[in-house]
Amino acid sequence: MQVKHLLLIAILGLTAACSSKEVVDENLSEVELYQQAQADLDNNSYTSATAKLKALESRYPFGRYADQAQLELIYANYKNAEPEAAKSAAERFIRLHPQHPNVDYAYYLKGLTSFDQDRGLVARFLPLDMTKRDPGAARDSYNEFAQLTSRFPTSRYAPDAKQHMIYLRNLLAAYEIHVANYYLTRQAYVAAANRGRYVVENFQETPSVGDGLAVMTEAYMRLHLDDLAATSLETLKLNYPNHPSLDNGEFVPQQNEADNRSWLSKATLGLIESSPPLPPGETRANQDVIRQYEDAKEAIPRELLPPEADDEAASSSGRSWFSYMTFGLFD
Repeated sequence: MQVKHLLLIAILGLTAACSSKEVVDENLSEVELYQQAQADLDNNSYTSATAKLKALESRYPFGRYADQAQLELIYANYKNAEPEAAKSAAERFIRLHPQHPNVDYAYYLKGLTSFDQDRGLVARFLPLDMTKRDPGAARDSYNEFAQLTSRFPTSRYAPDAKQHMIYLRNLLAAYEIHVANYYLTRQAYVAAANRGRYVVENFQETPSVGDGLAVMTEAYMRLHLDDLAATSLETLKLNYPNHPSLDNGEFVPQQNEADNRSWLSKATLGLIESSPPLPPGETRANQDVIRQYEDAKEAIPRELLPPEADDEAASSSGRSWFSYMTFGLFD
């Protein structure tokens, strides 16, 4: 059934895209244009209303309905699923009429346009998780609603804008947690800890704060930063005792300890360790330096070595036949 819906949407979209633009009668007066545009809006004929409102604004730029036509044009573009045109019209109205008594409506529609920009036709029919998508439009919407509530706190649109801001703030915090969890799976523990701390510091009173503390605890544990891990865990226990990462007060990491062994080591159950795990505090770069030093030491001619070093080298060359047969793999 969803496939049929998508096909129907595609057909309607192609039909709308291929339809010719409406030609507005040039003999219509300002009042007639405005009345017809209002009738189109009432009948949900937003494309026709947009054409008439643009004609009204261009033919009578200083008429009695010019300002109202600009506001109606924002709404018509918004309802016609043309977000860029709607935001452009809103920004133009705000720039031209900053002291207009209805300029708060332009701010409100601009925020609504960004809010619905990610909620396209596909998102309405498919169960998409909005917290895992690019939050660019959500950030824009939050900032635009914030401008409305800060500049016009008594506006009749302010209460609804604040409700949208609560939802968007929760969504942005959840997105940061998704990114932090991705960093955990990629063993980028410093980046994961930074994301978790960012949520805790900037998204207070959202449901994701507990998740941020859990991410910080796990990342610090993997980094062997025991003091920071203990502090994060105590904060998590104190404020979110029922968090899913806690089992009877004990922290349960989301990701298992990373296995960095090669496929050969895993296939032979560790009998052949091509790349042994690093001890705490050791790095691959440090091992490379030590290996280069040992290779350079072995390359010194025997006649230049002191007698005790020559005896040590001779004793170390006494390998068994099994070592020779296996090329030293099991030394």
